[in-house]
Amino acid sequence: MKIKVLMAALLGVITINAFAQKGELSSAQTEYEKYDQLSRANYVLAKPSLISAKTSIDKASANAKTATLPQTYALKAAIYASIAYKDTVQTTSVTEIAASQEALSKAKETDTKKEYTKLIQHASLELAQIQLDKGVKAYQNKKFDEAYGAFDAAQKIIPDDTTAMLYTGISAANAKNYPAAISNYNKLLTTNYKDKAKIYADMPTIYLLNKDTAGAVKIISEAVTKYPTNGDLRKEEIEVSLQAGQQNDLVSKIEAAVKADPNNKTLYYYAGLTYSQVAEALQKDIDKLQKADAKAAKAKSGSKPVANPQIAKLEQTRIENFTKAAGAYKKAVEIDHNYFEAILNLGYVSMAPAIDAYNAARFLNDQKAYDAEMKKVTAQFDAAKPFLLKAVELNPQSVDALTNLKSYYLGIRDTDNANATQKKIDALPKKQ
Repeated sequence: MKIKVLMAALLGVITINAFAQKGELSSAQTEYEKYDQLSRANYVLAKPSLISAKTSIDKASANAKTATLPQTYALKAAIYASIAYKDTVQTTSVTEIAASQEALSKAKETDTKKEYTKLIQHASLELAQIQLDKGVKAYQNKKFDEAYGAFDAAQKIIPDDTTAMLYTGISAANAKNYPAAISNYNKLLTTNYKDKAKIYADMPTIYLLNKDTAGAVKIISEAVTKYPTNGDLRKEEIEVSLQAGQQNDLVSKIEAAVKADPNNKTLYYYAGLTYSQVAEALQKDIDKLQKADAKAAKAKSGSKPVANPQIAKLEQTRIENFTKAAGAYKKAVEIDHNYFEAILNLGYVSMAPAIDAYNAARFLNDQKAYDAEMKKVTAQFDAAKPFLLKAVELNPQSVDALTNLKSYYLGIRDTDNANATQKKIDALPKKQ
């Protein structure tokens, strides 16, 4: 009889102890829910509940019967994440973050029934926000390596968050960690991020900085395919292709697009832009050769300059590309008579060969030859005049249009109109 009474008493003690620990878990849950509700309005009022929740969860974590329960892990992760988020002392917050991360890992592993998903998500977001805040602060202080580390840590916690991906990519690029920037931007392109066109616009530059020209060409081609009406991307494709020495491929691509859609004024505009950019790129090659020739002539004192056939060939190719550009812009203007961008550029490419000829004529020593050449130059300038005037008519506030017109007046040696046009430029509102 005494043994039965003793056993009953012992069982009672065991039950009470187990219940007591379950009670700590329940208390931790209740106090944390109270804190979570109050903290949105007043952290000072909510703080005592967070402290109580910590006390209870520490006791539950220390007891063998509740230490390994999914609920214990999930609550500890959430509670410690909230404490760390509010802790401004780095030495203690680091310990709290580590405790939360460890508990979070265990919670994900043991919560096979997904009963504590909300707590796990809450803890994840708190921990991620801590890292995001660190990253923003570091970025603002131009500590880009540190910012990248923090944003990358946040992304590991919330791998599908597009903001974390974006910030990680931006900070990596600024830290000159180009492979990491490329990786994060590419990852972002696979998500539902709403402004992918801007991401595409940044990526070719990063590829080029990473000395991956092929990657730059590939990504901008992909961008134009996905956003065919995006003018900025089209322009960037032209620039990248020229840097990569792939102007022939670019011209073929543009011509094929025009052939497929012959009534698309924008495609003609980009065809013109492509040809004119090729012409501008050729001038850089011409300048290099001219400098080399001048240096060589200087080294041979008393020697006369010798015409360089390579320069002559490049100059001819430059003129041919300006002519093709003018033809493409004219097609665009035929479709839209008030297409300002096409008319503006048409004026420029029509006048560019005249400017080249004008500059070359200044070095002629024979007056008769000079006069004959300047007569041709004036005729070339006059051929561009209608487009130059039309561009100013369409947009009298355009610095580019007025500058082109001023160049025309200087080319035909009309100083009065050149000065009058400059006054119009000076009177324009200054851009902030």
